[in-house]
Amino acid sequence: MILYYTRVLNKFKSTHVLSSYTFLRHYTFSHSQLQPFDSYKTSSSLTDANNLHLQIYKTGFTNDVFTCNTLINIYVRIGNLVSAQKLFDEMPQKNLVSWSCLISGYTQNGLPDEACYLFKGIISNGLLPNHYAIGSVLRACQQCGPTRLKLGMGIHAFICKSPHGLDMVLSNVLMSMYSSCSDYVGDARRVFDEIEFRSSVTWNSIISVYCRRGDAVNAFELFSGMQMEAVELNLKPNEYTLCSLVTAAGSLVDCGLVLLEQMLTRIVKSGFLHDLYVGSALVNGFARYGLMGCAKMIFEQMYDRNAVTMNGLMVGLAKQHQGEEAAEVFKEMKDLVEVNSESYVVLLSAFTEFSNVKEGKRKGQEVHAYLIRDGLVDSRILIGNALINMYAKCDAIDNACSIFKLMPSKDTVSWNSMISGLDHNERFQDAVTCFHTMRRNGMVPSNFSVISTLSSCSSLGCITLGRQIHGEAIKWGLDLDVSVSNALLTLYAETDSINECRKVFFLMPEYDQVSWNSFIGVLANYEASVLQAVKYFLEMMQAGWRLNRVTFINILAAVSSLSVLGLGRQIHALILKYSVADDNAIENALLAFYGKCEQMEDCETVFSRMSERRDEVSWNSMISGYIHNGILHKAMDLVWFMMQRGQKLDGFTFATVLSACASVATLERGMEVHACAVRACLEADVVVGSALVDMYAKCGKIDYASRFFELMPIRNIYSWNSMISGYARHGHGQKALKLFTRMKQHDQSPDHVTFVGVLSACSHVGLVDEGFKHFKTMGEVYGLTPRIEHFSCMVDLLGRAGDVNKIEDFIKKMPMDPNILIWRTVLGACSRVNGRNTVLGRRAAKMLIELEPQNAANYVLLSNMHAAGGKWEDVAEARLAMRKAAVKKEAGCSWVNMKDGVHLFVAGDQTHPEKEKIYEKLKELMNKMRDAGYVPETKYALYDLELENKEELLSYHSEKLAIAFVLTRKSEMPIRIMKNLRVCGDCHTAFKYISKIVNRQIILRDSNRFHHFDGGICSCGDYW
Repeated sequence: MILYYTRVLNKFKSTHVLSSYTFLRHYTFSHSQLQPFDSYKTSSSLTDANNLHLQIYKTGFTNDVFTCNTLINIYVRIGNLVSAQKLFDEMPQKNLVSWSCLISGYTQNGLPDEACYLFKGIISNGLLPNHYAIGSVLRACQQCGPTRLKLGMGIHAFICKSPHGLDMVLSNVLMSMYSSCSDYVGDARRVFDEIEFRSSVTWNSIISVYCRRGDAVNAFELFSGMQMEAVELNLKPNEYTLCSLVTAAGSLVDCGLVLLEQMLTRIVKSGFLHDLYVGSALVNGFARYGLMGCAKMIFEQMYDRNAVTMNGLMVGLAKQHQGEEAAEVFKEMKDLVEVNSESYVVLLSAFTEFSNVKEGKRKGQEVHAYLIRDGLVDSRILIGNALINMYAKCDAIDNACSIFKLMPSKDTVSWNSMISGLDHNERFQDAVTCFHTMRRNGMVPSNFSVISTLSSCSSLGCITLGRQIHGEAIKWGLDLDVSVSNALLTLYAETDSINECRKVFFLMPEYDQVSWNSFIGVLANYEASVLQAVKYFLEMMQAGWRLNRVTFINILAAVSSLSVLGLGRQIHALILKYSVADDNAIENALLAFYGKCEQMEDCETVFSRMSERRDEVSWNSMISGYIHNGILHKAMDLVWFMMQRGQKLDGFTFATVLSACASVATLERGMEVHACAVRACLEADVVVGSALVDMYAKCGKIDYASRFFELMPIRNIYSWNSMISGYARHGHGQKALKLFTRMKQHDQSPDHVTFVGVLSACSHVGLVDEGFKHFKTMGEVYGLTPRIEHFSCMVDLLGRAGDVNKIEDFIKKMPMDPNILIWRTVLGACSRVNGRNTVLGRRAAKMLIELEPQNAANYVLLSNMHAAGGKWEDVAEARLAMRKAAVKKEAGCSWVNMKDGVHLFVAGDQTHPEKEKIYEKLKELMNKMRDAGYVPETKYALYDLELENKEELLSYHSEKLAIAFVLTRKSEMPIRIMKNLRVCGDCHTAFKYISKIVNRQIILRDSNRFHHFDGGICSCGDYW
């Protein structure tokens, strides 16, 4: 193509003088004869065209080129290109003006391919195109886009070798052509750089090229260069350049607002502030950044406004959630500008940002009625799409569905809006169905429809369908879209598919802030990958990404799981650096972190600074922190403070406090919380109800727990588990098993926790065969694989039944290696059967000491086993090993809750202020017990002492001191005693005698279970 243009150019040079002379002579002669036709030169009338055409035929000037060119121009101006082409084809002689007129006509009327074809005709006829023809065909190439790049480049080469090489107009057109046809902006820049003397138009052209490409940085660098040259050459940007620069400034994230403010100053200085296009661009720009005050000021100062200006201001107000103000702008301007369809689209979107959703819906319905009356709903798809979006976001999804069904034609946006609306209104199954319907209708999904459908799959927990849509997204290439990949991360995270999350993240071609935050959040939620969450957090920082509130919330969750105080403090410092410390969600995350790291002073500091930003999560985090750190009284004080100031308490608050009360068996506090829950109307809440059942069961009031359980209107798996475990803990094994049967009859499937309760119930009442039957049904009937805690229950069951020899066979058949829990249960069983199987006991002790050499309980159990068998040398050896290991035994203690506080006792305690009364009462009890037939069981005095010394040692056990103290006070209420270790056999016997002597119920909670003593009988039936 370029060689062909060169040959034409050389040929033209040899005949240039002759053809110019011939053309000029012919032109002058014709013109002199057609003076009456001069009036048609500027005409744009079809009538004039017809009259001129008729006169040409009448006067016989059909061969006159000038007249025919005039008529072609008229046809071009009125858009009648068929007549223009016909006349052109009939002309016996044509000159460059003839060709140029028709090429320009095709370009101006949107027929660029015809213009390009005609231009090739100039070359094939041996003519040298003038700058008008070249300019027109370059604009035609620009309209065609990349398909005409090759022709455009050929023309560029032709221009460089022709007399038009320095034509500034053609250079400007060339830049525009390259901007539209080439992906490489350097082609246009090369044209610009080759221009020796640049005008304002040249600068404006190249700046507009970069602005259209979204390359704001280079656009402003060029603008700066233009201003430097302007001092000498008086170069000025025009309104179109300023518009482009304002729009480009809005695309910059970091410095866009600063540039926009500088552009405003430059525009005011240039006098373009009142220009319609410049003003509209400024309104849009400032509105996009949320500076509505500045946007309104510019809007009010503009002399002329149109729908674009109004729409820009309304869009900005809507984005700032000022829907009412956006609607007010429309109301004031609708009679002053020509409202277009886009105006109604923006108005409908503004209704979704009303503070009162119902009011927004009502206004939307009024506009809907107006649009129906004017026939705009069915005529424009975008109006229907806007109505779907408005109704969906105003919680009127049924109205949105009706509009969607009645739309005569739908585009991709229609389907996207409908799917998104259904997902937004939690109609997840309908959203998925709509997606499939769209596919059946032959519509190719976009990234928006895929994102909304994946969101619905996440909410439904439908991983299989999500994987199918993932596969289709890969087929359409949509998985490369960063937002689609983010939606996939969410899908796999919410369906516990962490490996798929990793694959999606690592295959992403690019990341955004959401990608990093999502992946870090996923890793932080899994204990095994918490360290990786920290690793990728550091990578995110190293990659230069700005951290936001979501980043900090996710990483604080990870650091909380690790309880790494130093790292958490560094992140707190970053939070202060990024000025997000006043964010409520971040403060709540800090409360949770410091609470888990046992730094309640830091929690109190953060909490005190929150002031009015505190919400339910803040209060609950503080309460949980106090409970986690064993500061129950402060947790309770905070609950009372919340109630006094009218702070709403939710079910989580009550469940947390009740759980704390249960953990330390503070019945009175628990009952107070129960009363608060009743006042807060939360007693019927299933979470609170389950916590109440658990609290009463663990505080020894199994009758209260049972009564409340029966009154619960709704029960969940936690309710059933709490009650079954409660019965088991209190020795009511048969009741626990009957409740388990009821649970199955109510179609509530048991879980692993349920079977721990069931097997414990069998263990506490010696139902060995039934225990094995339930253990077997776990896998065979319910598909639950037994865990280590279930095997521990079975070992305990055999140990309590005295079948110690069977324990070893059972352990050998376990599918996993025994852990600390199993071996400790074995050693405890051997200790209870008077050392009948010391071989197994020694083996268990050896394994325990290897696994936990610093745990004193292991040495104590070994010593007790030998003592139970009277092997005092072995006892001494075990205690020597304990001293060598430098471990300290946990002191046995008992405590009681009285009105004046908690009273704690240890064996032989001499520190209590009422010790004289206590020992006097204890001596009295011992005498009465002996009279009733009590004989001290000295085998439980695990020391090699004389008989009298053993009896004395047993009489001063902490639980005996505790009950003696309670009996020094006048009361007929049941006696409640807590002990941190397992109660010894002698104290168990003594409590049976005491309950009968004083005629009061005694409830003893030790480390394993509850014992209810009443009338000389224990609820355990002496099987414990």
